[in-house]
Amino acid sequence: MSSTTSTSTSTAPRVGVADHVAGHDPAADDALRALALEAEARFAALEADAPDTYEARVDLAARALRWAHGTFGDDLVVASSMGDEVLVHLASQTAPGVDVLFLDTGYHFAETLGTRDAVAATLPVTVRTVLPLLTVAQQDAQHGPRLHDRDPDACCAIRKVEPLQRGLAPYRAWVTGMRRADAPTRTDITLVGWDARRGKVKLNPVAAWTDDDVQRFAAENGVLMNLLRDAGYASIGCEPCTRPVAPGEDARAGRWAGRAKTECGLHT
Repeated sequence: MSSTTSTSTSTAPRVGVADHVAGHDPAADDALRALALEAEARFAALEADAPDTYEARVDLAARALRWAHGTFGDDLVVASSMGDEVLVHLASQTAPGVDVLFLDTGYHFAETLGTRDAVAATLPVTVRTVLPLLTVAQQDAQHGPRLHDRDPDACCAIRKVEPLQRGLAPYRAWVTGMRRADAPTRTDITLVGWDARRGKVKLNPVAAWTDDDVQRFAAENGVLMNLLRDAGYASIGCEPCTRPVAPGEDARAGRWAGRAKTECGLHT
């Protein structure tokens, strides 16, 4: 993989993959886990000592991203649904040239795909689009139409979970836009941690950000926002499974509305 900054989208596999992709080295895995746990403790202490202010939360998020970029270099990737716009913008500032992984499920809103293309054209990042192994038509043929209505967990597994696993394979560390304010299932996430499921360092640099923090950062930094925000979409996923939320509703109430499902499986 070229180390030069690129703003073009790509569906090609990342090249120049480290040797650990072909076969796991237990000693290297143990060392990576130890590094993650040390960083988790260090950033937890920094967060505990920091003042409860917008400026402190933004500074700590930037520090976490700079640490990851300096530590992992090309082995760091940001996973983005293009509904976590502030994360991508902050990453472009603190880790220019970083890869941004986008899962094209085949069910995205046109506005989300437009946000991806605009990010690729305007920010100093390399957007890498990963596709499911099955097209929507092939999935319909194998599992029946509208699987997302009948078995949304199975649909997410095919169109999100497996592609993410494949897309993350070349990297040692990945970054998400998860925040504690997003949902009750996310209140305990740390800024840095160990993803035991995938054997990678996992960063949630904006974990502590409030909704007001997100809005302020977007306004002060001219962040390119998904146009669905203006239509009342507080949490943005696939079109068949996402609706706008009413004033006062939980931000994720528009995801899989009417079902007990609250997560797509990427972080569980």
